[in-house]
Order: sequence, then structure tokens, then C-alpha cells
Amino acid sequence: GLMGVVVREAGKTLDAALAEVREAADFLRYYAGEARRQFAGPTVLPGPTGERNTIELCGRGVFACISPWNFPLAIFTGQVAAALAAGNAVIAKPAEQTPVTAFLAVELMHAAGIPGEVLQLLPGDGSVGAALSKDPRIAGIAFTGSNDTAWAIQRTLTDRRGAIVPFIAETGGINAMIADSSALAEQVVRDAVRSAFDSAGQRCSAARVLFLQEEIADHVTEMLTGAIA
Repeated sequence: GLMGVVVREAGKTLDAALAEVREAADFLRYYAGEARRQFAGPTVLPGPTGERNTIELCGRGVFACISPWNFPLAIFTGQVAAALAAGNAVIAKPAEQTPVTAFLAVELMHAAGIPGEVLQLLPGDGSVGAALSKDPRIAGIAFTGSNDTAWAIQRTLTDRRGAIVPFIAETGGINAMIADSSALAEQVVRDAVRSAFDSAGQRCSAARVLFLQEEIADHVTEMLTGAIA
């Protein structure tokens, strides 16, 4: 069911949809493990002069989780799971293009035992995310999306003139692949094409630059050009 809605709503291939469901499950396992490890009780810090120092982690309040359309299940689930595992309540704002995937994910989380008042879905366009950023009741924000939107959220949080609000942002970047003369040219070309053009290149992990050792550059460039064509 989840794979089907990811294919239909986000336009993913079956392989990509399967990988996304698996990644969502991985996020849930990972953050559950981190919660057990880091929130079990006070952690004793080094005391080089004989004193005893401990640190104890706790939730901050209500987190706004703002996720993108290109990984509507995996990133959505990862953000929510992380905030919940750290002891926060969550308002989840999925991308406006993929609300059904988010709805099904939240429905499953509620069925698994997460109370409704602790996790709430708030679908809508960018204005909803902007309103959440301005609201003084929001104690933290997790965001994945464009650089411009992240800058806008950061400016909004700065203008709130209160306590510093944690802002966890994952945005676009320049991802580089590097291949030297020991690399198998066919493998370099295959991996470069997959990384650059899977999901039409619209993912944060997509390769943007390929650095080639001078001795193999002409040969690999010719192969790459043919593969792309």
C-alpha cells in the first residue's frame, strides 16, 4: 500500500518506492535505538579533577517537521521519529504535493501506539510552514528542502526575539564524485548516471560534479556522453 501511493503520488519507480519503505523502517529502528542509548538516564562526563558531572537529555516541546516531496515517506518518517524519540510532540507538515503518503504514515504511527495528541498532521502549502515558523509555541524545527526556504525559516526564527530555537535543516548542495585511473570506467559511468539522474536529479544526494584523473578523463567523458544520450 505504501509503495503504491508513493509511486502514484510522487511518481517513483517500484524499485525507488521499495527502497523508500525500507529507509523509513531503518529510520524508525535507528531513532528507537538512539532513544534507548541516550535517554536511558544521566550520562557521566569525564571528571579530570575528581568532580562528578552528568548530563541528561530531555524533550523541548513541540517540534515542527517540514518535509519534501522527493522522499515523501522516508524523510517524513525520519524527521517525525527523531523528534518523537527525543521526547517532543510533533506537528508534521508534509510537502503539498504528497499529503496522502504522509497521511498513511501518520495513520500507521497512531496505530502503532503513538498518541494522537503527540503527533498531528498539518498538510498545506508553504504558508503553513511559514505560520509554524512564526508561532512562539514551536520549540524546534526540522526541515528538508530548498536553500531559499531554509534561509526564510532562519530569518523568521531570528525575528522571534526569544530563546534560541533549534533549527535542523538539510538543503541542497554540490555533491562530487571522484574517480582515479584505478576505477573501472564502466562502473564510474554507471554510478555517475544513476546518481545524477535518478529522480530526475531532484534529490539531495544527486551527483553534481564528476572529477576525473587527467589520464582517464577523455575516455570516461566519451563513455559518459554516450550513456547520457
